[in-house]
Parts: sequence; structure tokens; C-alpha cells
Amino acid sequence: MILLCRDVKYNVLDEIQRRWSPRAFSNEKVNIDDIYGVLEAARLAPSCYNEQPWRYIIAFEEEDLKVMRDLIDKSNRVWADNAPVLIAFLSKRRFKHNTRENYWHMFDVGASWGYLTIEAQSRGLITRGIGGFNMTRARRVLNVPYNYDIVTLVAMGKQGDVNILPEDLRVKEVPSERMDLSEILHIGKFRKGEE
Repeated sequence: MILLCRDVKYNVLDEIQRRWSPRAFSNEKVNIDDIYGVLEAARLAPSCYNEQPWRYIIAFEEEDLKVMRDLIDKSNRVWADNAPVLIAFLSKRRFKHNTRENYWHMFDVGASWGYLTIEAQSRGLITRGIGGFNMTRARRVLNVPYNYDIVTLVAMGKQGDVNILPEDLRVKEVPSERMDLSEILHIGKFRKGEE
């Protein structure tokens, strides 16, 4: 397998430089210690007031995978059906200590997702977020309470052979471009003339 990674100008952790979101998943089962290890990393993310608003619904047994796969849009099932692990990321909208709305809950869950992806990468696993799924059905089928947002689904597993993908996806199976730091960094205040 060819090691693909993004170019960087400054030193970063190897796992961060090598992390991207492939679609070619091997259907090889993931070791249970690796599954729980990446979730352990995800739960260690920082959060506002230590609220830890994240919750995860995981599927790695065939019966549970079938239920979660049935929630995914057809265009994503082309590749997601091969992933041996699917995870629903949920986010609790209100603080425990005062029941007020937690403005930062999605930010915190994003941090949790980031920790999970880096830990997965360090264990030789790939991850890819899935935005294309039926959220209404997911709430009902996965029994998600209404005080939680369903943020995303995530596919996880080992990288597979790119040739299992349809041609239109095969050509996309490389790390996507990232804007240069100079394009996204504003020092002191937002630069005029940008939208």
C-alpha cells in the first residue's frame, strides 16, 4: 500500500500528517481493543465545563451494522457498507449543572471526533465521517433522545484496495488539498476584503 499524506511546512505529529478520509475500507474485522482504544481517546477530549456532551452508538456486530447501514444514503453505502465499524456521534445540547443550552456542545464533540481520528490513525485504522444519512430515521431507530443532536456517523476500519470502489470514487482516493496557512490565518483581526 502506498503511504499517502499531505505536505506540511511545519512539523506536526506523523499521525496528523498521514490522516485523511479514504473510502476504500477493508471488511476485515477490527480488534475489539482497538475499537475501545479509539473511543477511550475520543472521551479524553476537552469540553466546556468538563460537560463531555459526546455520546457514541457503535456497531461492529453484523446485526447492528445492518441497522446503521440502512440509515446511510445510497451514494455513501457504495463504500460505507464495507466498513466493519460504524459509530454515531451524538451531542447533548444542555448543561447538566444548570440545564441551560450549551452553546459549545458541537465544538466539543468535534474535538472528540478529532481525538478519535488521530488515535485510529496511530493504530493503522482509517476513518471517514458520513453526513449523508437519514437523521429522522436514525433518531427513531437508534432510540436517540430529543435532548441530543445526531452530529454524524463515522466509518472506521483498515484501509482496503482502491479497486473495490467504482471508477468515479477511485480517482478521488487521495488526500484532499488543504488551504495554505496564510489563507486561513488572521493575525490580530480579520483581514478586510475576505468573506
